[in-house]
Amino acid sequence: MAGGEIRKIVLAYSGGLDTSVILHWLRERYGCQIVAFIADLGQGEDMAAIAQRAKAAGADEIRLEDLREIFVRDYVFPMLRANALYEGAYLLGTAIARPLIAKRQIEIARELDADALAHGATGKGNDQLRFELSYAAENPDLRVIAPWREWDMASRRDLMDYARARQIPLADGVEEEPPFSCDANLLHHSSEGKVLEDASRAAPPDVYRWTVSPEDAPEEACHVAIDFEAGDAVALDGAALDGAEILSRLNEMGGAHGVGRVDMVENRATGMKSRGVYETPGGTILLAARRALEALTLDGGAMHLKDELMPRYASLIYDGLWFSPERRMLQALVDESQLSVRGSVRVRLHRGLVSVVGRESGSSLYSAALASFDDGGLYSQKDAGGFIRLRGLRLEVLARRRLAGKD
Repeated sequence: MAGGEIRKIVLAYSGGLDTSVILHWLRERYGCQIVAFIADLGQGEDMAAIAQRAKAAGADEIRLEDLREIFVRDYVFPMLRANALYEGAYLLGTAIARPLIAKRQIEIARELDADALAHGATGKGNDQLRFELSYAAENPDLRVIAPWREWDMASRRDLMDYARARQIPLADGVEEEPPFSCDANLLHHSSEGKVLEDASRAAPPDVYRWTVSPEDAPEEACHVAIDFEAGDAVALDGAALDGAEILSRLNEMGGAHGVGRVDMVENRATGMKSRGVYETPGGTILLAARRALEALTLDGGAMHLKDELMPRYASLIYDGLWFSPERRMLQALVDESQLSVRGSVRVRLHRGLVSVVGRESGSSLYSAALASFDDGGLYSQKDAGGFIRLRGLRLEVLARRRLAGKD
């Protein structure tokens, strides 16, 4: 929908300064009904208070939904099956949440006969792509409104002036200038901007909200056993749990031992570099445990192919292409590889480190007898001579040409 009168907008509402001002601005600018959609993804905030702020800011309807289990089951776990890391470090905590929010916005718009969607992402960041490419993939007929690309407000001060002039209720402490901006969900806590923009300076201690400093972590290590089925975690220390509960408990364990901190400069999809400080304790533990189990149960060729494809898969998520055909194709390949990834992994958490200390599986391809230096079984050491000669044949031919001076 390119233009025309708008009757109803579904806004992705977070409860902060930006989306509270946006909610009121949309009513002023378009004179239509506003539905505030609030997604509980485990960010640890008072969701009822956020809903009250949306109502006070002028929302005609509130949709508050607990999506924690859907988030982990249908988004986080499929991503983890691919061992996805963006630029070798970022576990994609923000990026993987946006397609779920966008999908639910579209579904709510269909249920309530809304004709437009809105989000609070800025014109410099990645999230505008993640929202809008998801909208385009799922329902291109809905009109998309991105206030940061439309209005003339350019700073936090402008937003505060707007809110004061219109008596928009804000969360406690919002009037104080924050030293950095934060995002959180069940997978991670992230910080960026302001004091973090100087990449030469260490992040201040108050950036870290979920994890203790490794230096201050307990001297005694923590051990936990994680059971997997088809590549997904299903139990901790023998107790069967749903995905959201597993991730929540591992966040607590990992955070208490300083696990999962990343401070990196990354390449945004919009072309600039930015610095992000991420805390992903549970995801870091799951990644280490999963890779250990894959090493035990996956054929070498399959495992190496997965590792080759992972950077491409991670970039698709980072760039907002979760609903693209290529991501779905890669997911099918990844999921096929995970059918035999089952078993238990024991990990040790100690002062920022995750160490795998044991793994076992009924689908294991590891054979102690085959790996032994003793002869016997399927492998004869004499066979290695012919194998090496065949592998080195082309190198020998090249060497003889060079030594004959024919290069």
